Amino acid sequence: MTETTQIQPQITDSHCHLDFPDFEGQIGTIIARARTAGVTRMVTICTRLRNEPAVRAIAEAHDPVFYAAGTHPMSAAEEPMATVEDLVALANHPKFVGIGETGLDYHYTAESAEVQQQSLRLHIEACRQTGLPLIIHARAADDDMARILAEEHRNGAYSCVMHCFSSSAALATAALDLGFYLSMSGIATFPRSTELRGIFAAAPLDRILVETDAPYLAPPPHRGKRNEPAFAAHTARVGAEVFGLGYAEFAAQTQRNFDRLFTKAAANRAVA
Repeated sequence: MTETTQIQPQITDSHCHLDFPDFEGQIGTIIARARTAGVTRMVTICTRLRNEPAVRAIAEAHDPVFYAAGTHPMSAAEEPMATVEDLVALANHPKFVGIGETGLDYHYTAESAEVQQQSLRLHIEACRQTGLPLIIHARAADDDMARILAEEHRNGAYSCVMHCFSSSAALATAALDLGFYLSMSGIATFPRSTELRGIFAAAPLDRILVETDAPYLAPPPHRGKRNEPAFAAHTARVGAEVFGLGYAEFAAQTQRNFDRLFTKAAANRAVA
């Protein structure tokens, strides 16, 4: 048993929400299950800046947990507009490793498109100033998303991951052409996601991350239940199949990819 544990491939859940009520009072147990599954790091995402202290506290209390913060596009019209200064100040924390999630969601909140775009551009500027990666949520807004990401990249380079990517092949190409990353969630494991798996298969292997978006989007065999970081291993196994690789090889590549994008988290691990 010990030998199996030592050689088990390690992966990182690059996007989850451990502050959500679904995990209240259970975070220690959730992290322990993740470790057992080989998920040795996770990035918990704050979607409303007023909740940042609670998300920060989770990262401070648990060694494997890092965090990021921003204003989710679906909340952009409800929350005070984030300032670049506010976001940059958060980056002083040693476990703060990314800006977001931010982005555009016209599926649920198209009426706030203008506010979402303004918020997105502010988050991008914070990424430029801090050197931290942007974490993007995109839904039903492919044209505007591709346009804004490209416009802003021409104004000054920044790094980015398209979190829980499930958009069009055109948006995938636009993001990859800018040097960005695509993150594979449980959606890519669903039986009907053949087209999405094809989009991932066509992407460069060195630009792929895995995530849960827990508590949402649990992959089979847990579909329909609460997702948690341990289940990133199920998604990574499907990812390995998509790229025609063994699980250990795919896991190791996604670790290298994560470390290349989330350099602050990688440096923290190196120090530890």
